[in-house]
Amino acid sequence: MQKNLHAQLKFLREERNLSLDELALKARVGVARLQSYESGEEVPSNQTLLKLSNALEVPASNLLDGLETTVE
Repeated sequence: MQKNLHAQLKFLREERNLSLDELALKARVGVARLQSYESGEEVPSNQTLLKLSNALEVPASNLLDGLETTVE
């Protein structure tokens, strides 16, 4: 089941038992910005996606899969 980027990001963070503060520190991203990514209000840049994937210790493709949309 494919998740949206914001849901995937939150799922991976919670799966690793990281708080927003902890992930923000590891990824060098502001907490408010991270919250906006998880809520779907903002989409992170490619550079930020790489930072987040490194901080979460997952391949970037795990997050990028959430960006794919179905074209009808």
